[in-house]
Amino acid sequence: MRLPEKVIIVTGGTSGIGKAIVERAVAEGARVLVHGIERRDGELLVAQLGGRAALHLDDLVDPASPGRIVAAALSAFGRIDAVVNNAAIIARSNLASTTPEFFDRIMAVNLRAAVFLIQAAFPQLKAHAGCVLNIGSINAHSGQANLLDYSLSKGALQTLSRNLANAHAEDHVRVNHLNVGWVLTPREYAHQIEHGMAPDWPKHIPPQFAPSGRLIMPEEIASAAVYWLGDESRPISGAVVDMEQFSLIGRNPNKVASR
Repeated sequence: MRLPEKVIIVTGGTSGIGKAIVERAVAEGARVLVHGIERRDGELLVAQLGGRAALHLDDLVDPASPGRIVAAALSAFGRIDAVVNNAAIIARSNLASTTPEFFDRIMAVNLRAAVFLIQAAFPQLKAHAGCVLNIGSINAHSGQANLLDYSLSKGALQTLSRNLANAHAEDHVRVNHLNVGWVLTPREYAHQIEHGMAPDWPKHIPPQFAPSGRLIMPEEIASAAVYWLGDESRPISGAVVDMEQFSLIGRNPNKVASR
């Protein structure tokens, strides 16, 4: 086991990438405080994992939610070794459509909650030489035209990871960051259907977006997360890892010869 008896908080842990990280962390010996907003999904997951996981439902839009999440983890397991900031709102917007209210909600969940969850957990992280893993997006580098607010939030999250890694290296609290590419979660599948894609759309991804012939799976992100949450990656901090199927820097997508 690679995470024996570590206590880990995972936000957005009831579905998608977060759920995959929760399941893998427990399989590797951790105990997990699963944060989410969907009671049924959360209760099913925690029941499946037995006493190794506890559920805490909370809306990250509420500025007081980070303190409650930390209190729930301490109540359930008595300590905190790691925080995974995974929860995020992924919603389309551009310069013409965004509003102050929309912007504030995206930033509250995708960025502010991460900052203040780390702050609330920091005494525990420092006491146990713990770590933070922030789950970002390749959209942090510039983002899609129709994901303006989301891209801004992920760019700021990436800066947060690097800033805290520098600021708290001597506290022995490590902060690392995964910028994930296009991942096939149940929510992403439904999202694409809502926007007009055919039910079998994952089988027809253009090579420009998935050179391997398929999208990344949540379990593959979870496998990488285990390394950064465990002692194997010590003492590395401040790493930003782009988990995509192609190089982002200097990318020149393969061109198909015309027939």
